[in-house]
Amino acid sequence: MSVDVEVEQTRTDKRVAAILVSLALAANNAGAYALSIVAARLLAPSAFGELSSLLAVLVVGVVPAMGLQTVVALRVARLHSSKESQDNGTLLALGLTTSAIVATIGLILAPVLVFVLHLDSVVPALLLAVTLGPLTLLGLFHGLLQGSGRFALLAGLMSLEGAGKVGGSLIGLLIGGNATGALAGTAIGSYVVIFCGWILCGRPRPRKAGWHAGEVLHAAQAMLALVLLVNLDLVLARHTLPAGEAGEYALGAIVTKIAYWLPQAVGVLVLPRFANGDDRRRILPAALAVCAALDAFVLLVSFAFGSRLLSFIGGSGYAASTMPVWPFALAGSMLALVQILLFSRLAAGDRRVTVLMWTTVVVETVLVTTWLHSSAAQVVTVAACCAGGLALSGALLELRSRRR
Repeated sequence: MSVDVEVEQTRTDKRVAAILVSLALAANNAGAYALSIVAARLLAPSAFGELSSLLAVLVVGVVPAMGLQTVVALRVARLHSSKESQDNGTLLALGLTTSAIVATIGLILAPVLVFVLHLDSVVPALLLAVTLGPLTLLGLFHGLLQGSGRFALLAGLMSLEGAGKVGGSLIGLLIGGNATGALAGTAIGSYVVIFCGWILCGRPRPRKAGWHAGEVLHAAQAMLALVLLVNLDLVLARHTLPAGEAGEYALGAIVTKIAYWLPQAVGVLVLPRFANGDDRRRILPAALAVCAALDAFVLLVSFAFGSRLLSFIGGSGYAASTMPVWPFALAGSMLALVQILLFSRLAAGDRRVTVLMWTTVVVETVLVTTWLHSSAAQVVTVAACCAGGLALSGALLELRSRRR
């Protein structure tokens, strides 16, 4: 009887963890959306465009943090499963080194951002670089908590991250009234959050790292390709379609993001389990099934309401739109499956998956820019097919690895 009670308690704990992580992720996404709305109302169009472009660069800039989190979570999970002692000091040294490299690159590229984004001052670009340092290090603390299965604390740190970044940005925006003020608030909030993360992870002291940072680079490359795929079709649509149709496409891309982000908690929860080969082979089909079931709801809604969803999201100005919505939901759903398969292959040390990801980026870019761009439907169809092909290729890699 006691064994049954323990099993039931474990299941309950997993459900609670899934709910907490899901709520934290949802709150972060909602906070980012709220920041955009407030900024759009407070700033002039040119200033809002400047802030939006800088925040888009920030999204790409935190990709090394995602790679760091993935590598650290897998390493910590392996140590836990093998009952080996965990030395957070060496991992902290790796995190500090990675964050210093990312921040330095950001500082070097600051003048380039001024030129490319037509900024009036170098200060926002420098603030962006200063913010990348703590946000990269935050990936380490996420990985430590995720790998050790402390999902309640992880959800708390995620919530603090959203409050620190978004809250700091809003305060800076209200005080400064421009992108510089907003980014200054983001930087300050980010440093507060990493201090909280350091406390939650037991206040480790850095020690000389005993393993190579190439793992982080490999994971970051793969995660960068995934981030590009999630946003690539929107950029290509903006480049190839007329302005009005590109605006409609941007609304459809929100459905893509919903389908992609809805099952995010699944990846957070299963990644540490992927560190063990037997667990990975057993859990992966269930994780894919859960993702598919969650996104089936998004697909069903997009089929049922069709283009009426666009007027619901964007207002009455899009009531006359006839653009199909379900391909956007399908593209996001396929990318959610790709993420789970990517985690599995990274855990297995399969370097082929990185080549596969970047090949898909190139194929989608070439198809849309040279051939299939006469309508929004064509662009999103290419995106959905590329995402589906990538998911299928990832599944085939997984099956081949199991037959060895």
